[in-house]
Amino acid sequence: MTRTAYPSDVSDEVWAFVAPSVTLMDEEAPQRNYPLRDVSNGLRSMLRTGAPWRMLPTDVPPWPVVDHQTQRWLTAGVVAQMVHDVRMLLREITDRTPQPRAVIVDSRTLPSTPERGGRAGDDGHKRRNGATVHLAVATLGHLLAVVVTPANDHDQAQVAALAQRMQEIPGDTVEVAVVDQGYTGEQPAAEAAAHGSRLAVVTLPTAKRGFVLLPRRWVVERRCAWMTRCRRLVRDYDRVAETLAGLHVVAFAILLAHRFVALMVQRS
Repeated sequence: MTRTAYPSDVSDEVWAFVAPSVTLMDEEAPQRNYPLRDVSNGLRSMLRTGAPWRMLPTDVPPWPVVDHQTQRWLTAGVVAQMVHDVRMLLREITDRTPQPRAVIVDSRTLPSTPERGGRAGDDGHKRRNGATVHLAVATLGHLLAVVVTPANDHDQAQVAALAQRMQEIPGDTVEVAVVDQGYTGEQPAAEAAAHGSRLAVVTLPTAKRGFVLLPRRWVVERRCAWMTRCRRLVRDYDRVAETLAGLHVVAFAILLAHRFVALMVQRS
């Protein structure tokens, strides 16, 4: 019986583009019992709908298969590499330099589930108990680095880790990191400078009323909003922080691949 496609399923065009990046072994390998595309569709379904692993649809591969393959992809770093490659392609299409020179940094706090309370922290300012996801994106909104910490860890304490990771793949090209007032201080500025970048703090006007659009801040805030379309990423469901960070990378890879293929179809 032909399987009815879900809205989250990967299209033929996008799969043809991403398949070479995520195929860790030959499709005809004897230990492969399920098509890799079906496994990918299972991961995309879980990410978009927020379903627990054990409640994946029955017409995709069993949840242990999808879970284990996801961990293989994240451990091998193929998803992060794909994000890097597609970022370079999109920058070339828009006549930008191959590597970004400026990034925007922000964080989002996710409420924790009871099962994940062991590594959760309490954010008194946002009145949430959970995990904080720290993101660094380029000026076009492309992901460069993601770090997950307990919610009670201050944003300033993650500057060094973010500055190091956002320089690793581009190759020390980032010169400026646009941040909000929460990163003000000599210590975060010194930690960013130690990794070759400068913090540009964007402050609110002294007298403000209602919503104020801050320069470049909207880029990362829009990406954080887009992450909420993936219901798996609106709460902290994962036992390991690295898995939560990896799923954010997967979500960015899906967005960037779809964007690149759509641009190529428009130009053809």
